[in-house]
Amino acid sequence: MTGTPQNILSIQSWVSFGHVGNAAAVFPLQRLGFEVWAIHTVQFSNHTGYGAWTGAVFPPEAVADLIDGIEARGVLPECGAVLSGYMGSEGTVAAVVDAVRRVRAANPEALYACDPVMGDVGRGVFVRPELPDLIAAQAIPEADIVTPNQFELELLTGVTVDTLEHALDAARALRQRMRAGGPRVVLLTSLVRSGAPENSIETLAVTDAGAWLCRTPLLPLDPPRNGTGDAIAALFLGHYLKSGQAAQALSLSMSALFGLLSRTHAAGTREIQLVAAQDEFVKPARLFEAQQVG
Repeated sequence: MTGTPQNILSIQSWVSFGHVGNAAAVFPLQRLGFEVWAIHTVQFSNHTGYGAWTGAVFPPEAVADLIDGIEARGVLPECGAVLSGYMGSEGTVAAVVDAVRRVRAANPEALYACDPVMGDVGRGVFVRPELPDLIAAQAIPEADIVTPNQFELELLTGVTVDTLEHALDAARALRQRMRAGGPRVVLLTSLVRSGAPENSIETLAVTDAGAWLCRTPLLPLDPPRNGTGDAIAALFLGHYLKSGQAAQALSLSMSALFGLLSRTHAAGTREIQLVAAQDEFVKPARLFEAQQVG
């Protein structure tokens, strides 16, 4: 990337200790050469996986107020993408969608990447019960890129994802509900299916041009590290903005994530080693190619 860095508006949670939400997304995007305008939906001491935390959920009006302030600087035409993650409340979903529409009014070429943070396998839905339906009804129809995990894709589509074909069917069904005229990219993270090699984890990208699968070794991280979904959504968006190619963005982002998790596993830490692994974001030490599957 040369010249003036592209700007990304990222609306997500924030933790002071560790790396989830914006604390997992902002630095990788900066390392890739983007300016990030971060708006936090919550500010907690640490991620909730520890079972105890301090801090506050910000009211939706606070998100809207910050958008007002950014818009007043006259810079929304320079925003190339909006990235959203954990939203927290009904009003925050509406505030995020309003932000996307305001950015698009200023820059019709801007993309919206929605990480529909709702739940996970083994944990079930971990957001307020009304949020999945609100995200499906309000955010997904505005999105150009959606990055659900397997549980979230099943929740959004009602399709049980247990084979590659079912994963493709579910991703295609979700694409039909995304913004018409946009690239409509679905990135299915943490795919576990029958027929996959043992001790591997896969990510699937489905677009108008086709579908690609990227497979990396499954590292024995128990419990799974929080923030990996936030990091991969950011890495994929960043690489997609740079190349415009879903297959290339899938390969580079998954390779970077594997490098990050390898460093985390070697360190034996509960938090992902975002700073220590920063070179992986730009040039992964080990490259995993994306294979076309549809």
